[in-house]
Amino acid sequence: MQRDIWRLLKEKCTILRLGKRLGLVVVLLVIIARLSGWLQFLEWGIFDIFLSWRSYESVEEKILIVGINEADIESVGKYPIPDGEITEIIKKLQAYKPIAIGLDIARNVPVEPGRKELVELARQSKNFIGIEKIFLPDRFSSIPNLPSERIGFSDIIPDKDTKYRRILLGAPNPLDSNDYKFSFSLRLAEAYLSQKDIPLKNGISDSHTMRFAATELPRFLPNFGGYVGTDAGGVQVLLNFRNGTELFRIVSLNDIKTENFQPDWIRDRIVMIGMTAISAGDLFNTSAISGLKLHGQIYGVEFHAHAVSQIINAVLGSRPLIKTWSEEWEYIWILGWGSITIGLSLMIKSPWRNLFAVSLSSSALIAISYYTLLIWGLWIPVAPVLLILGINFLLSACYQYEQSLKAQIVIRQHTIEMAFTEIHNGPLQTLAALLRNVQNHELSKEELLTNLKNLNLEIRDIGEYLTRQTLNLEESLRLGSGLKINLKRPIHELFYEVYSSTIERNLPYFQTLKVKVRSFDPLEEQFLTIERKRELCQFLEEALCNVGKHAEGVTRLSATGTKQQGWYSLKIRDNGLGIRSNYESKGTKDSKNLAKQLGGYFNRERATPKGTVCELTWPFAGTRSWISTMKSRLKAYFQRKLKFLTKNLQRSL
Repeated sequence: MQRDIWRLLKEKCTILRLGKRLGLVVVLLVIIARLSGWLQFLEWGIFDIFLSWRSYESVEEKILIVGINEADIESVGKYPIPDGEITEIIKKLQAYKPIAIGLDIARNVPVEPGRKELVELARQSKNFIGIEKIFLPDRFSSIPNLPSERIGFSDIIPDKDTKYRRILLGAPNPLDSNDYKFSFSLRLAEAYLSQKDIPLKNGISDSHTMRFAATELPRFLPNFGGYVGTDAGGVQVLLNFRNGTELFRIVSLNDIKTENFQPDWIRDRIVMIGMTAISAGDLFNTSAISGLKLHGQIYGVEFHAHAVSQIINAVLGSRPLIKTWSEEWEYIWILGWGSITIGLSLMIKSPWRNLFAVSLSSSALIAISYYTLLIWGLWIPVAPVLLILGINFLLSACYQYEQSLKAQIVIRQHTIEMAFTEIHNGPLQTLAALLRNVQNHELSKEELLTNLKNLNLEIRDIGEYLTRQTLNLEESLRLGSGLKINLKRPIHELFYEVYSSTIERNLPYFQTLKVKVRSFDPLEEQFLTIERKRELCQFLEEALCNVGKHAEGVTRLSATGTKQQGWYSLKIRDNGLGIRSNYESKGTKDSKNLAKQLGGYFNRERATPKGTVCELTWPFAGTRSWISTMKSRLKAYFQRKLKFLTKNLQRSL
């Protein structure tokens, strides 16, 4: 009936509203968590993983690292390495005409012998670039009084997880706000690119950043990518590390002394001198590179080499720089995936299918994000979306599990009710008639034994039927007579079949019937479910059985189903002894409940001049308004009251 359809629709709408609200709450909470910075570590970790997934790259030919290792320290016999040793190495390197020589060794005090010679050589070498520290607590210059264009700071900033992902390219001098300082890495990259007539200039789309030709370095902002409220002072860029086991060609101090290298490794290249001895402690944490010899760590000179390589190759067009969307587009992306997630959780009811859909969506998200970073260097949010997918899946799975438990409870309750109805309309009716006959001494011993055997078979048949019905969910109904009817048939045909089968049962007062009337109008069934058909047939069967058991002296029985003005009335009337008690049995309660579910009413009363009328009436027109329904109910109510008052008045007269 339409009432069931509306009830189901309301339930669906309630579930949809609840699902949407929960989904939106999850999305909102994840966004709040991201804005609060609680997802930074997760987003950084995923970013590092993506970088480490890239295929291994070849050795960077533009840069040579002279790494002073443990063997070099033992060979020299002194640490720190004396300035004189550094001077000799620089002289040897200069003979091969490198574009630039960068000395990444922090010297806040002279290391004799050779300090004077080192300072003089550094000042005379136009391609020499030294380092300085401009931020506290370490603030010094390794080579004093170098021209500003040949010195760069080596200060870098760690993230909160102690890993290094950013490189500081420029910053105001803390001691003089009018003096702007550039980094060691930027100075080396600038020296290389200037040989190709590509000067360093201010940005165009972002005037606060830097550019070489048309390549503008994407400036790090406080909420850049997965960062939230981070100090973005100066000009910082995110580092696009090279990936592999052998990223730069590294030679030792002894290799340079013994000329154990190819001249082409130096000529027209950038040479960087730094410490590659673990004892020197010049190590930086990173998890963005796979295949490192030192797990999760690289030397400081390598870190600066990555920065130099990134700038040069980005300008020359071979590698992308790391950039992000604007914050608005990032949250549109998150909300878009949140909508997809909510849709999946609402459309897919199976937990396993939901898991498959979430896994597929997560894989698609990771693939899109990874290749976007790999090809274009675009870092898009992944962690918030994965959280939304995961949390919504868990909520959906919990809800579906709860619904499954409820469904099992409903099935069990339905099975119990079905069992009661089958037993009540079958064996119990037979047993009641049998008891009455025994009390009246109307059965012989042989007849009693036969009836008991039949009752035993009837009970067994019900057990087998209920088992099949529960397991196979058959769209059928077993009547108390043992007949099984197909509930897919039209309802008026089912009424005829229920009537014919029930009236033939061996119930005591069916034997006295002389007049039997039956008539059932056809009924449109677009709103009538299989379950409603089952309940209506059971109602008719029980009403007829009650006549056979209790209607003493009955000679006339009529069972009719009539349509009138959008209502259907199923009425069973007899002329037996009539109602003897006002006790409300379970059958009466079930009938009232059925009427309520159908949106109609149930009436059971004495008939005039004698007998009983049992009537179930409900609306069947799908377009019937609630106003007309209320009118019909009120009309029926007042008609019943009028009949009741008329009867009392007649009795009093």
